[in-house]
Amino acid sequence: MRIILLTALLWTISSQLSAQKIPVNKYGLAVLSTRQQYEQLVKADSNQQLVNLEKYIPGIKKDVRYATTNNFTKQQLYTSTAIYLRLPAAKALKAVQESLRKKGYGLLIYDAYRPYHVTETMFKIVPNDLYAADPRKGSGHNRGVAIDLSMVHLKTNKPVAMPTDFDDFTMKAHENYSPPDPAVAANRKLLRDTMRQHGFKGSSTEWWHFYLPDYKKYPLMDIAFGDENCLGAGLR
Repeated sequence: MRIILLTALLWTISSQLSAQKIPVNKYGLAVLSTRQQYEQLVKADSNQQLVNLEKYIPGIKKDVRYATTNNFTKQQLYTSTAIYLRLPAAKALKAVQESLRKKGYGLLIYDAYRPYHVTETMFKIVPNDLYAADPRKGSGHNRGVAIDLSMVHLKTNKPVAMPTDFDDFTMKAHENYSPPDPAVAANRKLLRDTMRQHGFKGSSTEWWHFYLPDYKKYPLMDIAFGDENCLGAGLR
């Protein structure tokens, strides 16, 4: 029954995109590029809504490196530090935050929704899909259901120790790396286990990257958003 419903939903989204006459890019991918296209999608399905995480999840912290030059590209890729996810992903992340809060921790967000053209820029600099999404496929970030994050100690608001810094493209960032410091290993395990408990799947090469397994339900987008509270249909 679930397979039938998922197939029907994917067909509906495909029909919506076709009805909007969204042109495909050079890779044959349909990518939403206007607010009107986005609003039409949300009107048909409120779960397609992008939610401002800072306003939806109390106490969440952020360190949006791509809005600065302090990132692996050495370029400022974003003009805003606003962080967004689709509504189902935002709900799951809110549950993660609450679970961690009870243990003295909170979430620290590095990146969430990412416009498609930024993925193209990243892949030109690091053309390796182990670390940068291949624009021929698109990214879970472009769909608004992938998140890059870590944790902070609630008492100090300082980041917890992890195997590497964010966007470290070495073996130390891999899931099968064994940190020599037991505290670091425990921090990574807590984050990974909590994210998985609430429906996210992790990356084998990046300890900070998680996404919803049903990401294909959400179209690729190349629209920049600022500090709006939430977009499209109202929250229910």
